[in-house]
Amino acid sequence: MNRGQPADGRAILAQHTADGPPDGNDGQGDTSRPVTIAFIAESAGVSVPTVSKVINGRSGVSADTRARVEELVDRYGYRKPTGAQRNNVVELVFRELEHLWAAEIIRGVERVARRHRVGVMVSEFGLHDSDPLTWDDTVSRRPNCVLSVAQLSEAEREQLRAKGIPFVVFDPATELPDDVPFVGATNWSGGRAATRHLTELGHRRIAMIAGPRDQLYCCARLDGYRSAMGAAGLPVDPELVVHAPLTGEDGQRAARSLLALPDRPTAIFTTNDLQALGVYQAAREAGLRIPDDLSVVGFDDLPVVAWIDPPLTTVHQPLTEMAVAATELALTLGRGERAPQAGLEIATTLTVRASTAPPPEAGRVAIDRPNGPH
Repeated sequence: MNRGQPADGRAILAQHTADGPPDGNDGQGDTSRPVTIAFIAESAGVSVPTVSKVINGRSGVSADTRARVEELVDRYGYRKPTGAQRNNVVELVFRELEHLWAAEIIRGVERVARRHRVGVMVSEFGLHDSDPLTWDDTVSRRPNCVLSVAQLSEAEREQLRAKGIPFVVFDPATELPDDVPFVGATNWSGGRAATRHLTELGHRRIAMIAGPRDQLYCCARLDGYRSAMGAAGLPVDPELVVHAPLTGEDGQRAARSLLALPDRPTAIFTTNDLQALGVYQAAREAGLRIPDDLSVVGFDDLPVVAWIDPPLTTVHQPLTEMAVAATELALTLGRGERAPQAGLEIATTLTVRASTAPPPEAGRVAIDRPNGPH
């Protein structure tokens, strides 16, 4: 489609509609050169996702548009792609591969792929300013199925459906329609277990470094924290909840502000392990010892956190097991089989190590200025 040239585009559409598809199909159902969904979209003057919705019987299309698309589908004998036309490859899509947990996900995908004798292609799309043609490249490769750690927009989901490519979303960050298959973790339960561990140790001033407000799993972990505080009869002090991006640097900045409070927290729960590593740095700057002066709990259980000093108490998010389940689900859909359930949540568990302890019995360190590394 010639974007940015609407006048020429309309002329081309009119010509195609009058003369038949560019591949020579004369409308008599000749499938020697299959009609594409892009041609149907051009002929109808609508987008590819709109045609995909009509073909797949989905809502969100006006009656007139649906009738026009269905007439063109019948006229030109369009047929949905079949599994036989796809390559024996699982495409694993990330927005970015820098994070430590990417290796855990890849490990799980590879484990299943070897068992089923299928290939794995790993793609990195970058963040929201990525080139939209990247998705076109994925679709044109016709993988057997797509496992997306990146969050798929509605248009991207419809692109995949239009080509008959099944997909599964890994650990959704936003609410998904009921018919979108996904595999996630019990984030709310994990947040509740982490906070309950701290309340059972006797902590009362428990802070949380929460993640971005628009990320579903971050909100679930924060809600779990609030639930455990309420169950322990403890109020949630607004000044003890700080939102920050999910990086070590931002965790460090958030922890500095929390530890500078006149009545500082005796424990900090973070939305992920990277933020917890930042808390370690801020605590050392402030001359605080973990766990003697400050308890810290993370979330994810990345391999590295078992080797830091002291080893981090954290919520184990079974990333490899989640990737195994997501890949099995994607391959099931790729074979044209019905999945037993569209969504699956894998249980989290608390891994207690040496970064948590009861709060100090008497006296708290007053924080006026950082005292340097300790």
